[in-house]
Amino acid sequence: MLHWFKQLDRILRGEATRLSALRAGTIDLSVPGLVIVLIILGLLYGLCMGLFSVIASGGKSYAQLAATTFKVPSLFFLTLLITFPSLYVFNALVGSRLTVSSVLRLLIAALGVMLTVLASLGTIVAFFSVSTSSYSFMILLNVVVFAISGFLGLLFLLQTLHRLNIAQESEAIIEPAEYRPGEADAATTPPPLPPVPGMPQPSAIDRVDARTPVPQVRVVFRIWKIVFSLVGAQMGWVLRPFIGDPNLPFTLFRHRGSNFFEAVMHHLLHLMK
Repeated sequence: MLHWFKQLDRILRGEATRLSALRAGTIDLSVPGLVIVLIILGLLYGLCMGLFSVIASGGKSYAQLAATTFKVPSLFFLTLLITFPSLYVFNALVGSRLTVSSVLRLLIAALGVMLTVLASLGTIVAFFSVSTSSYSFMILLNVVVFAISGFLGLLFLLQTLHRLNIAQESEAIIEPAEYRPGEADAATTPPPLPPVPGMPQPSAIDRVDARTPVPQVRVVFRIWKIVFSLVGAQMGWVLRPFIGDPNLPFTLFRHRGSNFFEAVMHHLLHLMK
């Protein structure tokens, strides 16, 4: 299992998504092993998220704590299941040669970034769980935490997708740290400048060079980001409650009335009173 965590660490540091590591046209990772790691991270955040229900109810909502713990990883993997086909189709429409397996690995790696950020913020959520009694505040705090993790995960996904497409343009991409004069093919894209001594390698969310996708590609993937965000938000609404209102009895799922955005606005207005 330590090897799987090291794989996740390579993804976070950008080592697994450098151009030299993507020459095979895919991200080198163990999908089953990384999925296990992501489930563990999701369970950890779910435990921190559900802590408020136990404290606010005076220790009477352990059922809600258990439900929230398992709902968090379910939220991410169900969103992955629903949005994976659309990402592959969008990717094919813009002319990418990535295979189904490559797109799946890319999405799993992006989920790794999301859930790692989420789990790292879990202690903050747990701290506020024991230091506040405001249900609306805890709802909005978790919305912000999920939004941060989702933003960073999608940024990683789009930057890595761009790197994969660059790596496929040539069988001999020269990475900045590996550039040696005379090795570039003048007929292809000009090579990057020689590295400056001590210059850090690009991170997992940095742009590797000045090249940007053509406008049509940017538009298509901006649309997909909106689709992913909407599906994730609505999936969270379908699986609610996550925190559990201390004034209501425990229920595994609530009725489908209203929607995610209306509920967020309701809690925001309630908090501002």
